Amino acid sequence: MKYPSIAILFFLLSSLTEPAYTETDYVIEPLVEGLNFPWSIEFLDDGDLIVAELGGTIRHVDATGKVSEPISGTPSVYRAGQGGLFDVLRHPDFNENKQVYLSYASGNEEANATTVARATWNQTGLTNLEVIFEAAPSKYAALHYGGRLAWLPDNTLLLTTGDGFDFREKAQDRSTHFGKTIRMNENGEPAKDNPFSEYPFVYSYGHRNPQGLAVSSTGIIYQHEHGPQGGDEVNVIQSGKNYGWPIITYGLDYNGAYVSPFTEMEGMTQPLHVWTPSIAPSGLAIYEGALFPEWQGDLFVGDLNNQHVKRLRLESDSSVALTEETIFTEVNARVRDVRVSPRGEIYVITDGDNGTIFRVSPK
Repeated sequence: MKYPSIAILFFLLSSLTEPAYTETDYVIEPLVEGLNFPWSIEFLDDGDLIVAELGGTIRHVDATGKVSEPISGTPSVYRAGQGGLFDVLRHPDFNENKQVYLSYASGNEEANATTVARATWNQTGLTNLEVIFEAAPSKYAALHYGGRLAWLPDNTLLLTTGDGFDFREKAQDRSTHFGKTIRMNENGEPAKDNPFSEYPFVYSYGHRNPQGLAVSSTGIIYQHEHGPQGGDEVNVIQSGKNYGWPIITYGLDYNGAYVSPFTEMEGMTQPLHVWTPSIAPSGLAIYEGALFPEWQGDLFVGDLNNQHVKRLRLESDSSVALTEETIFTEVNARVRDVRVSPRGEIYVITDGDNGTIFRVSPK
């Protein structure tokens, strides 16, 4: 079943001399249906996929959409609240070492944490599973784990961690891993040139619940995070920067009270883009493929609340989002993740017990 569509992209900038819009023809089609809360995917070189489901299962999907049974050797995850299996990411030298990295919630009701493990991949099971990082301290709330992974060009690994919901003040405490961007080597040791020698894993801080992470081919780090009521943010992450939560925020608390009266403060970094009311962003991709040249450099953000995708066109220096477009409304379901394949297709993953992987290609 295929859904043809045309996305009309409006660029409302008086300084532009080009036409006010670009038409992009695309076809969006379901590749896989019936997944159980898929949270992320990873691409294999032969067109196959690795799919991570929140409950802790990992499946292999071939290029035709055939889904395997759950593979063996997966880690024991803490599945409660927002906890479970999160991201799956292949090693930069995957073709040689077959290693994949997983982020997930580990522990129990009294003590749980965002965790990273690596293992050797094959189509039927993982072997040599090794836990390489566990956020500290552990917490009791099954909320706000973060859990997105991405490689930097120097082959160091980034991990997002949330504030644990009940521990938001700790996002400003660099001695904890609450509300941080963590940077580590491939073996889980802290990267030696991280900005705070006394807090060796911390790359940036002051985050609430980062649910999207992507790194451009030039090394620009984009991250988005959930605000409370309003104040969802897209940020450009830089070493040592403080992104403000909960001292500055554009959102209100869930009871309608101010989290903070401040939206900016000296020494704290402003977001690239803000959504109020909240869209509940999840999943983030930078388009650098060949199939849609008119989208080159744009950000694609999953929108859980409104059940589609947001496309952001950025200023050339990534300092501001120039335009925002609602796109891929055909999915009509909570979007958990957005990825770009090596061929340049866009994959949209929907949430739920009948989760679907959609593939977007030129018409």
